[in-house]
Amino acid sequence: MTAERSPTATETELNSDPARQPDPNVDILHAAVSDNPRPPRPSAVSASLTFGWRALLKIKHVPEQLFDVTVFPIMFLLLFTYLFGGALAGSTSAYLQELLPGILAMTVVFITIYTGVTLNDDIDEGVFDRFRTMPVWQPSVIVGALLGDAVRYTIASTMVIGLGLLLGFRPEGGAIGVISAVALLLVFSFSLSWIWTALGFIMRTPESLMGVSMLILFPLTFISNVFVDPRTMPGWLEAFVSINPVSHLVTAMRGLMHGTATAGDVVIVLGLSAVFVVVFGPATMYLFHAQQ
Repeated sequence: MTAERSPTATETELNSDPARQPDPNVDILHAAVSDNPRPPRPSAVSASLTFGWRALLKIKHVPEQLFDVTVFPIMFLLLFTYLFGGALAGSTSAYLQELLPGILAMTVVFITIYTGVTLNDDIDEGVFDRFRTMPVWQPSVIVGALLGDAVRYTIASTMVIGLGLLLGFRPEGGAIGVISAVALLLVFSFSLSWIWTALGFIMRTPESLMGVSMLILFPLTFISNVFVDPRTMPGWLEAFVSINPVSHLVTAMRGLMHGTATAGDVVIVLGLSAVFVVVFGPATMYLFHAQQ
């Protein structure tokens, strides 16, 4: 028979020291870990829709966020229609036909600011540090937020058009013209939002981002053809209005709603939208990855 081996000094020390005994919880942890294969990486579309749903869930928990897409559009339309309609067009009904597409464009363009503000809040809370470590298509974090905001733009458009119809707005382009104008507005707003997302990574606080955004948007929206015909303006001001992106958007939307739009009007807006995405999309993603 083989003689039984006596434990060594090291083994005796390990057996006598409870702190150095194997942790029984390790077996429990191993049992809790799944042996199933890792799920497949989500596609770019799936990840973008998921982040878009996240943006919409914020509205569920903070419904006050809908004020800017419900109360403000209604207030602007009523205010400018009945305040300036008689003086500028002779009647509120006649003025409404030209004003509504402009008010719709102005309202939604202003709402795009909140894309960057929300992004800045997420950065300040450290949420994006987690997003950068997730095995997803990285641009989906930004694209999803923009898709969620597109839903808000649609709500604002529905509110303005619905109220306009009640007040006497009659689009000669019919339902197809109205839908086409709203679709063009959504494309333009989606592309414009990339500017604010880029600024969202640069500005230190949401308040500073809001201030810079307002400095850009106030001249673009009010020094445009939203309220009056540019031909009534001084020559130097009319020249600025004629190259203003918001003016091109309003012209195309009015034409689509009233059936007078040309292909050139629409192409200009689509071209401007493409420029915004091409320039500020890569800049946003660079800042996204460089954010510390």
